[in-house]
Amino acid sequence: MGSVSFEETAEIPSQPQNSSSPTTVFNGKSYEIVREGLAEILNPQVKEASDSTQNSKVPKPQTVFYNPIQQFNRDLTVLAIRAFGSDIAAIREARQAAGPGSRRGKKRKRGKEDESSSVGKRNYSAAGDGSTEVVGEGNNLEAADEVNSKAEDDSTVFGTNIGAETDAPPSNGSTTSTRASEFRILDALSATGLRAIRYAKEVPMTTSVVANDLSRQATESIKLNIDHNQVSGKVSVTTGDAQTHMHNAASPLNRGKPSLYEVIDLDPYGTAAPFLDAAVRAVVDGGLLCITCTDAGVFASLGYLEKSYSQYGGLPFKGPQSHEAGLRLILHSIATSAARYGLSIEPLLSLSIDFYARVFVRVRRSPAEVKFLASKTMVIYNCDEGCGAWSTQFLSQSRAKKDKNDDTIYKFSLAKAPSVNQYCSHCGLKTHLSGPMWGGPLHNPHFIRRILATLPSLSRETYATIPRIEGMLSLALHEPASFVTHPASTDSSVQPLTESVPEAENAPAFPSVHPSVRDTHPFFITPSSLAKVLHCVSPSEAAFRGALMHLGYRTSRSHTKPGTICTDAPWAVIWEVMREWVRQKAPIKADAIKKGTAGWGIMRHDRSRKGLNEAKRQLTERWDRCDGLSELKTELEAALWRVEEAMRADERDSHQGGEGTGDGSALVPGVDRPGPDPDSQPSAEDIPTHTLNIVFDEALGKEPPGKRMLRYQMNPRPDWGPMNRAKGP
Repeated sequence: MGSVSFEETAEIPSQPQNSSSPTTVFNGKSYEIVREGLAEILNPQVKEASDSTQNSKVPKPQTVFYNPIQQFNRDLTVLAIRAFGSDIAAIREARQAAGPGSRRGKKRKRGKEDESSSVGKRNYSAAGDGSTEVVGEGNNLEAADEVNSKAEDDSTVFGTNIGAETDAPPSNGSTTSTRASEFRILDALSATGLRAIRYAKEVPMTTSVVANDLSRQATESIKLNIDHNQVSGKVSVTTGDAQTHMHNAASPLNRGKPSLYEVIDLDPYGTAAPFLDAAVRAVVDGGLLCITCTDAGVFASLGYLEKSYSQYGGLPFKGPQSHEAGLRLILHSIATSAARYGLSIEPLLSLSIDFYARVFVRVRRSPAEVKFLASKTMVIYNCDEGCGAWSTQFLSQSRAKKDKNDDTIYKFSLAKAPSVNQYCSHCGLKTHLSGPMWGGPLHNPHFIRRILATLPSLSRETYATIPRIEGMLSLALHEPASFVTHPASTDSSVQPLTESVPEAENAPAFPSVHPSVRDTHPFFITPSSLAKVLHCVSPSEAAFRGALMHLGYRTSRSHTKPGTICTDAPWAVIWEVMREWVRQKAPIKADAIKKGTAGWGIMRHDRSRKGLNEAKRQLTERWDRCDGLSELKTELEAALWRVEEAMRADERDSHQGGEGTGDGSALVPGVDRPGPDPDSQPSAEDIPTHTLNIVFDEALGKEPPGKRMLRYQMNPRPDWGPMNRAKGP
């Protein structure tokens, strides 16, 4: 993970710069001034509570909703939009320099090079070797997009390009350069207008911000705050339904007019699901969606699984990993909403923060990229009532291959089903289904680095949450995206996507993650949860990480919870490590685990019983194929012969100076450690775990000393949460 150390938990004030709340009088009314970033908002003062309610835990009612708890959300969003804005400006400059019609309107023959065709195209992260790949005729994504985009211009799928480079002049008479210089932001659910004002004052490339709210009282408050901050030249106010506003912006009647937005921020009270269809259509091609969902009780718990399906199109995950699964459900909902209009998404940053989820998603008009959606959508078979293991099943397969011109093309096919048994292969208990959910990477590491690179130059008085932003993004940078494999790569070994590349980091526009990449190692484990299953003392994080790293597997942390370990090790290896922990370091009593429990099922796979278990498995497989008594007799005799041969082999090993396992391990064919095949996952019987040399090396697993960072924040005050809705006067 690099030379970075983390404070597990720390306590910081929710609004350090607001230790005192100054007041002002405007139009005869008294207001409390709330300062955040470079903005100030006027919050109407509420009458003092009576003595009987002074000590009540119920927060003061608000006439217009403002939540100081989400200052982290707003600070992070400002920095994300600034990083995205510099990227979109670089793309526009490249396209404008290439001249009109350089991206569209030119028919090209496959296999022929065009010097101008590479200007302004999307760069994709390669398999993780640090290089980048220009997408052109090589995999036909750009060419396919040109054909499909031409067809869509005559259909009902609406949108625009980042620079709106078309050969025909815009209908409103504006020039291409005028559109290319615009950077419009929509704060669709604005409340006090704080976000809109901060974007106008803190995002340099912003040309206009629209602050919308359904409540007329809220829009009056926004106008008051706009005048107070003197940003009326950039920020305009609309009163209306956010869905209607965004659908109108995407209407064909507005085509050619500056009606679409480079950035749309959705920060609702609850779920953002009702706004997604309108939002993906109202953002420009290549634009950014910033989406918050505060209904964690729906997407991250089983309390309302039927509502989770209706809102996000998938069932939630039961277990400590539920919040990461919630992020994937939200991304799945955005991706399916966008796909209906020939739009693809790329998650730039996806975070589980306190009581809510926040995702930053780039939206492109690319029917060719939409084709990868099914192969990046997965369901989970979760042993939630047993050992906690899970298996993933992607809905389809995408295979990269070379055509006769040596270009990379993709073939899509159905996935094998089912990929696992209904009973857990590790403990034998029932598994349950979760999903479908997003199975691609949660972040773009290049985007995260762009944000992190800006932090040293920022004022910590203006951005009070910088310590937490730095810590959380540093964790997100090294999450399981580093374990994924590029399907187009001829090398099947695991390749990291998170290596810092000078060419990519210094480029004006950061590369995109290739649309075929998927995360084959989602979620995390916690040593304490594993130890709970076996009723043993928990290994330390350093000891457990060291054991996995000694076996050649990768490890990192998850930003969602402290004490977590992300790894590409299969569950068969994880449980073998725990069995060895029990044998070497933390023996348990014979009667500590009851028969029929998950721990009992796990310990049955102990390496001392490996030969017996393998003999039973082989006999069961052949038993089912027997059609008569004679065949059954033959199989029984063959099984006895294999057992005797295995016992003689163990005896020979012991006489020759070897340890002699005595477990009949000769019954298990020796195979190499399987690579990360996204379409098949090794079960407990597929990996010869009894041969693993497991060493609990704490020195290897301990994080190297380095800069201390804050990530896992303690709640700064009681009743930490989304707060109550505004009630009005």
